[in-house]
Amino acid sequence: MGFTIGGIRDIRSGIRRRGRTADRLALAELSGRWGWDVVPGARATTHGCSCGAYGCTAPGAHPLDRGRRVTGGTGAEQAARAWAPYGGAAMMLPVGLAFDILDVAERAGRRALVRLERMGLPLGPVAVTPEGRAQFFVAPGSARALPGLLYRMGWDDADLDLRGLGPGTYITAPPSDRSGLGPVRWLRSPGGVTAARPPEARLLLGTLAYVTHRTPAYA
Repeated sequence: MGFTIGGIRDIRSGIRRRGRTADRLALAELSGRWGWDVVPGARATTHGCSCGAYGCTAPGAHPLDRGRRVTGGTGAEQAARAWAPYGGAAMMLPVGLAFDILDVAERAGRRALVRLERMGLPLGPVAVTPEGRAQFFVAPGSARALPGLLYRMGWDDADLDLRGLGPGTYITAPPSDRSGLGPVRWLRSPGGVTAARPPEARLLLGTLAYVTHRTPAYA
């Protein structure tokens, strides 16, 4: 059976509706349920970045200059109305307000997460990016404290692929596409009190540093 032009339009319209519904559900989760601020982000395009800036150094991986922030705790309907002008935009989370990020290679992050769960330590959400990074949500202020914590733990002179992200940075929230490479995904989904109050970095850092140090970038 062939498709008519009208049928193709119906299919495309259905896909767009499903996409909008998925965006609304994700936005309601991020802002309303978990209490995180959400800002619209640029999308990667065949010509670079939807921001239109020539030579953009982070195509599809930065907030829109004039994007309106949806503040944490906003109700689902109000959030959907605020987001309506940014259909198709990536959902980005400002770091340093409700959480900081410990960023490691995905391979090391997966191994560390298994160890941390076995130890029964409190854990916040963990996201993985299509670039191959694992992002552990930790308490605000962790990025600033990271050098001192590594020093006290004896890891300050080690060559670690581990960095802290704090105020002034943004991460792309699942399930948004990042840099045109594919979606960001949850390795450990938000849940319970640790979504709103993620753990102190010191509780995770020893394991993260050890596993990062022992895990080769390529194997």
